[in-house]
Amino acid sequence: MNMKAATKATGLPAKTIRYYEEIGLISPARGRNGYRSFADSDLHKLAFLARSRSLGFSLDDCRQLLSLYDDAERSSADVRQLAVRHIAGVDRKMRELAEVRRTLSRLVEACEGDNRPNCPIMDSLSGDCADA
Repeated sequence: MNMKAATKATGLPAKTIRYYEEIGLISPARGRNGYRSFADSDLHKLAFLARSRSLGFSLDDCRQLLSLYDDAERSSADVRQLAVRHIAGVDRKMRELAEVRRTLSRLVEACEGDNRPNCPIMDSLSGDCADA
């Protein structure tokens, strides 16, 4: 299967597929003409990567997950540990985003939103406001 068919089958852009090859996540065969030839196993790995990335796993995590997927002797505890670590990261990001939202909400509440140049949002962004 060529690149165009692989992009259609996986929903991934060609640029992403080429990048995954460049960093060693996939290794499609090459014809004598130099064109990539994707096997079903390559498409499966690309779909696996797409699902993993959609859940927010980093490329390093994806590399580990693919390695574990290919290891018939893997321990599900290893997979679980990776997922638990990822959940902790998601929880941390959620807390950080909640704080960002609280700060922005306070600034929006403090801003009159009128025609005057005074604006607590701008003051905060410029470092002139201590309560942000």
